[in-house]
Amino acid sequence: MGDIENHMQELYGIDISDSTISRITDKIMPLVKEWQERPLAEVYAVVFMDAIHYHVRCEGRVVKRAVYIDIGINIWMGTRMF
Repeated sequence: MGDIENHMQELYGIDISDSTISRITDKIMPLVKEWQERPLAEVYAVVFMDAIHYHVRCEGRVVKRAVYIDIGINIWMGTRMF
């Protein structure tokens, strides 16, 4: 919770309490779980893969982390992110 609180203060200049962060997290976690457990197609006609690299502070050190993005396009249902 502290990391999120610090992040919000640094980026947006707002103070947000641990309890508010916890309430927001509790509200969105069912949607996150549903998204994580959704069925995927067995075959995709095209798959785009990319990553964005960021420098982040981790345990007192600045390290490089990647956020991976994959988009699959099948010929039956259009685009689906996974």
